[in-house]
Parts: sequence; C-alpha cells; structure tokens
Amino acid sequence: MSVNTLARRTAQAAHAPSSPAAHPFAAVTGAEIQAPLIQGGDIRYANLDYGASAPALSVVSAYLNEILPYYASVHRGAGYASQISTSVYENAREIVREFIGGRPDDLVIFTRNTTDSLNVLAGCLPQRNGEQAGEVLYLDIEHHANLLPWQRVAHRSLVAQETLTETVSAIREELEAGGVSLLAVTGASNVTGEILPIAELAALAHEYGARIVVDAAQLAPHRRIDISALDVDYLAFSGHKLYAPFGAGVLVGRADWLDAGTPHLLGGGAVREARLDSVTWTTGPARHEGGSPNVLGAATLARATQVLASLDHDTWQQHEADIRRHLEEGLTALDGVTVHRVFSDSVDSIGVVNFSVEGYDAGLVAAYLSAEHGVGLRDGKFCAHPLLKRLGLPAGSLRASFGLGSRLEDADRLIAGIRRLREEGLGWDYVVDAGRWVPSNDQRSYPHWAPNTPGTAGAAPCATGE
Repeated sequence: MSVNTLARRTAQAAHAPSSPAAHPFAAVTGAEIQAPLIQGGDIRYANLDYGASAPALSVVSAYLNEILPYYASVHRGAGYASQISTSVYENAREIVREFIGGRPDDLVIFTRNTTDSLNVLAGCLPQRNGEQAGEVLYLDIEHHANLLPWQRVAHRSLVAQETLTETVSAIREELEAGGVSLLAVTGASNVTGEILPIAELAALAHEYGARIVVDAAQLAPHRRIDISALDVDYLAFSGHKLYAPFGAGVLVGRADWLDAGTPHLLGGGAVREARLDSVTWTTGPARHEGGSPNVLGAATLARATQVLASLDHDTWQQHEADIRRHLEEGLTALDGVTVHRVFSDSVDSIGVVNFSVEGYDAGLVAAYLSAEHGVGLRDGKFCAHPLLKRLGLPAGSLRASFGLGSRLEDADRLIAGIRRLREEGLGWDYVVDAGRWVPSNDQRSYPHWAPNTPGTAGAAPCATGE
C-alpha cells in the first residue's frame, strides 16, 4: 500500500462515526486549548503526552472546585472545615482500595507519586538478625522509580529476554536459585506500553516464597486492576497519570512489612509518642505520612478512580486500541520511521507508541512537531536508561501516549507531521538552548500569567523524566 493511499484511508477512519476513537472517550480539562504555531496562527493542541501527566478529567476538576472551599488541615482540627477535609481524606483510602480490589487488611498509604511509594516500600523490607531477609529482583526494563530504590538495598537485576515467554522463564530460574524476598516489576512499560503477565509473575513469586510489587503508574490509567484476583502483594500508582491534578501517589499492600518498616517521613502524625531523645512510631498509614498530607491530591485521585471504574470497559479499550493501531500503522508505513518494542511476542499494550525517525535527533523531532504542528509528545530516555541502551537508542527516542481525551485526529496530525518531515524536512531553523532544541527567533508568547522561559521544548536534563 502506498503512503498516499494509507494517508487517505487513515484520514477517512479518523472521521468515521462508527469508530469509538473518532471523538474523546471522556471529557478532560484543557482539551480545546490553542497552541500557537511558529509559522503563525493557532491550532488545537494535540496532547500525545498522557504517559507523563494526563490532563484532569473534567468531572474531577469540577469536584476539586466543589471541595476546595472546605480545604483545611486534617486529623488535628476540631473545626468544621477540618472535619470535612479529614472525612474526605480518609474516605479517599477506601475509594482507592475498592478501585484496585484491595484486601480489607491492606494499608492504603498516600504519597507524592509512584517513585515515593516505591521508596516507602524499599524502607520496609523485612530484616533478619539486623540484615535484609532476601534480595529484591527486578528487570532491566524498569522505570527508574522501580530500579533506583532497590539499588540501595540487597538486590539482583535481570536482563529481560527477547520474548515475554523467555523472560518469565529467566525470572523463574532466578527465583529457583533462592534468596529473593521481593519481585519488583512494571505493569506496563513506560517506554513501549507493553503489558507484563502480572498474574503469572505473582504466582511465580509466591511459589518460591517471595512477594511481588507492581509499578502500575502506566497500567492503572489504562486497565482495570484487581490485586486480590491477581494475588499482588503491593501496588503503586500516581494521580497525575490517572487524570487527577496535584501529583498525589498511593501505595497499597500487605500491612506486616509496612507496619514494621522504617517510617518514610519523620515528623508529626507518624508517632505514637515522641520524647526528647527517642520515639515510639505508630502503625498503619500514618506511620509513613508524616507532616501535613496532600489532601486535595488524595481526594482528586480517589475521584478519578471512581470515574474510571464507571467506564464501559469494552468500549474504553476499543477506543484506545483504535488509536494505537491507527498510529502504529501510519508510522510504520513511513520510510525511515521505526516503531520500537521490547518483546517480540507481546500481544497487549496500553496507549503508548515509541518510535524514532532516521537522521533526526528525537529532541529535534519533538520540538518540530510542537512548533510546526501543535503536537505534544515526549522525547528522550524516559527515565529508563538501561532499556533505551539495550534497544539501541542511547540518545533516546520519541513516545506518543494517549488516553480518554484523545481522538484519531491527534494521531493523524502526528503522522502527517512526520510524513512532512520525511518529505520536505524542517520548515524552520532550530537551535539548542539550555540543552533543548527550540525554534530560532521564536516570537510566540505564553499566556500573560505564565513566565515566558526560553528552552522549553525538547529533552530535559534526565533526557527525559516523567
């Protein structure tokens, strides 16, 4: 099939009313914001960076406005607003527990984000005779959030194989060797979107006396998760990827390790009794939630989970699958464009497509798409440096990610932009400013309330973080 034929067919599909992806599946805040183009004029911003931070659901934004007047300190206030805020905050735990199928005795701990949650767990690994009772086993495909915390404790890393089948076998061999207390795995790759067989891995871990923690930062916004049915011991995810503002995170899991572990934040609320030179720590969620918590973050995260739980699952998944297939087919048909995957036998993926364009730095392509086409996507190493190296992409690649507020038109704009780049080249001059590619002589301005800081396009110093 020729590129022109594919372009015509994909454009028709984008407007086909029968496709669930022709329109957003759910309303998100900011869906119609206008982005200024470097060549002049404005265009609706095509947000293909959901994997970094997803826009807030409109109903979540409305809920925030509803509860914001009652915002006050929690747990330690007798006043009316404090009592309401405390009720909202504590009820959020039960909403989140229900969302992920948590067991009645699981702890639900609110944190800053997924990274924070996994660091909490890293401080709670069981000890025996003053030493860590077993190692943490993790793969080389992990986001740094599920890699770096384990490097500070007794650990064992494993290189993922070319197939999921071979990778599971390699994990089994490591578990059979003994000495592993915790298997740490991602639910879905933040780089390629491929989903791992969580139930199978949980069964393996338990067969050899280990527990399992799942980094669900990417999986939770795209799939229903039931940790009781999957037999997962610990689960971590973030509100900012789950269509909620304010960056709250959550760690849910078995209480024994968490109640005995080192308190994550030493301060008010985490203690049963404090003395001048010693302390008795409390148990439960408060043990790791020292200081004033992110009340609105926890509340909006919980509200977002309620919205996701109410969605028609089949139509939701079809919406996402249509966009992914459309984008993969369109990019693959273009000369010099490569779509990347970790496993040759993976069959299920979330709304993420990772690709590179021959002859162009990923940061330059991202800056070009933003400036000339109003498309926002992520470039760099995605806080997964070991994985990018093994994929042969040490300088990074590009990631388009999408979700409830996305539509086929967004994918079309990306495909058209890459096609134009391959056929005509850049339409503007670009320079590197503060380590990032930016259009030269950029006269566009931000809204009046936003600082107009140069060098905002392209890869961040982490090349790039999330």
